Amino acid sequence: MKKLFLFIGILMSLNVAAQSKYQKGMQKAFTLWGEGKNTEASQLFERISKAEPQNWLPPFYAAQIEILGAFGVKEEATLTAKLNKAKEFLNNAKSNSENNPEIMITEALLNTAYIAFDGQKYGMTLSGKNAQLYAKALAIAPKNPRVILGNAEWNMGAARFFGKSTKPYCDEIKRAIKLGKEEKIEEEFYPKFQVKRAEEVLKQCQG
Repeated sequence: MKKLFLFIGILMSLNVAAQSKYQKGMQKAFTLWGEGKNTEASQLFERISKAEPQNWLPPFYAAQIEILGAFGVKEEATLTAKLNKAKEFLNNAKSNSENNPEIMITEALLNTAYIAFDGQKYGMTLSGKNAQLYAKALAIAPKNPRVILGNAEWNMGAARFFGKSTKPYCDEIKRAIKLGKEEKIEEEFYPKFQVKRAEEVLKQCQG
């Protein structure tokens, strides 16, 4: 019996050590990202994903860094390389978390990066996919503030493109902000709602 308790104790201590290493790695990656060291942050998230092959969060954040870095890119080869890499990360995340609305809206953001680069080339094929992704994410998580905001932003962009008013989406942004402030996240490192950024989007909407 003593040996059994000893074995259980060793397993628990190993688990705590692994957890601590994971936590430290994630915290460091977020710090690097916050300091604008995007390449280092992405590489660290990638290394963590290999050490934690069943965890969707590290590849998810690696994908986000690549996608956000694709906006404003001037060379199509650079854009494609970044977004292909992001797609690999998202596929990895998806394999560990199916029907995840956070991954769906990040896929939509990836498509948006292509459309922002060349609307004529990518708009026709990817706009419909984005509409489907947001609809599916909203069906799964109708009160998720990130999903609501992402959908509203997408619709605002489409409205601007066609010369229409963005005001119809203001209430959705306000609802996202309200839900974001009330949201209680229990899972460590789970995506958080960025209230300040949402408030900036709301200003653009009312403008």
